[in-house]
Amino acid sequence: MMRIQNRNTGLLFICGSLLLLVPYGILSLRFGYPEILRQDAGEILGIFYNSGPVLLLTWLAFALVGFPLIIGCLKLGQELENEHRAVRWSTTVGVIGLTVQMIALLRWVFVVPVLADAYATGNEMTKVAAVLSFKTLHQFAGVLLGESIGQLFTVIWTFTISLVFMQLRLFPKWLSWLGLISSVIYFSAQTELIHTVMPEIPVIQYAGLVGSTLWLIWLLLLGTMLLQKKL
Repeated sequence: MMRIQNRNTGLLFICGSLLLLVPYGILSLRFGYPEILRQDAGEILGIFYNSGPVLLLTWLAFALVGFPLIIGCLKLGQELENEHRAVRWSTTVGVIGLTVQMIALLRWVFVVPVLADAYATGNEMTKVAAVLSFKTLHQFAGVLLGESIGQLFTVIWTFTISLVFMQLRLFPKWLSWLGLISSVIYFSAQTELIHTVMPEIPVIQYAGLVGSTLWLIWLLLLGTMLLQKKL
């Protein structure tokens, strides 16, 4: 069994996954996230406007805490790229997925505040324009980039690297199975995204919540096991 030498990779995965929980929890309490994402556009803009700068800073934090995970993904890829041919391309996919999700989240920092201000202070025509602009932005940057491409690429990386772990016998098999199972569940959440444009498509309820939760648990366990690797 080979050993991964860089334990800093484990710290990056642990810190990144734990830090994600802080802004996520604040957004859930103050903004009704993620359920609010499927609410009326005018309602979302109104709540955002009335929430003040704290909400904007929380979204900024939510985006930036993705950096440790991106660096961790890169480091893990560098350590394993010579051991399995699938590692290099899957690392590229993983980094793209995490980066796209970060960019999509930043719309709440740099674009949504402008639309929320226009909706709250403008006349009726301005309100209509703000709502239409938000819907377009939300569907493109949120649904397409962040939730569809970003999450799908992250799922591909998780699934592939879990298979690599299993083949190289780096960790106990149950860790690889947890990565595979969380990937499949997380992938099934794509039905909700298709549902936004094809309402006749049935939605697998709670797939996103369960899949993302299992994924974070997998990351924490992966980071812990990397941290315990002997140099």
